[in-house]
Amino acid sequence: MVLRLVMFDVDGTLVDSQNDIVDSMTEAFQGLGLKAPKREAILGIVGLSLDRAIAQLAPNARPGQPEALVEGYKAAYMRNRSEKGTEASSPLYPHVRSVLQALHAQDNVLMGVATGKSRRGLDKLLDGHDLRQFFITQQVADDHPSKPHPSMLMAAASETGVEAHQAVMIGDTSYDMEMARAAGMLAIGVSWGYHSREKLTEAHIVLDDIRLLPGLLDQIWGQMA
Repeated sequence: MVLRLVMFDVDGTLVDSQNDIVDSMTEAFQGLGLKAPKREAILGIVGLSLDRAIAQLAPNARPGQPEALVEGYKAAYMRNRSEKGTEASSPLYPHVRSVLQALHAQDNVLMGVATGKSRRGLDKLLDGHDLRQFFITQQVADDHPSKPHPSMLMAAASETGVEAHQAVMIGDTSYDMEMARAAGMLAIGVSWGYHSREKLTEAHIVLDDIRLLPGLLDQIWGQMA
């Protein structure tokens, strides 16, 4: 039996957290008396580690401000999630749970996540949606360079013992696709997230409906058999 690995991005791929992300980033900037970036700019950095995201959104920040923005964002995000609850603040996209269940039921398929979230943020999300049992490997920003560096995917492959050519990375941003290619994995983009289809130039395939994923993977792996 050949083991396969399916890695997922989180924000914009499994859950729709855009309102909380935008609100929290806006609050962080306004808390320092700074003009908040536009919504499109904020969503454009989703997937990057927080320090790198802040560096892109505030390239002219004064000394100390980037660190304050990071802490302000974290505080606002956790407060918003606590007040609203995970299911309301970061709802699962339609059909995500059923697809995860279908893949999890296959003995030779392992699943994991590679996210720009912190460990604390991912734990809250997985527990809030009762998703922890699906993911055997969980790679977070605390432990790796920011996407698109392939460190997260290389660690996941090492942890699971799955060769890179037997693995796929599924995500909604150009950073996910670049990371997958750098790690030697198949890059599957999704069209329902925060980067437009036009930005997913490094994707081998772009998926419009997550319900098609199990059949697509069967087709891909069948060709490799």
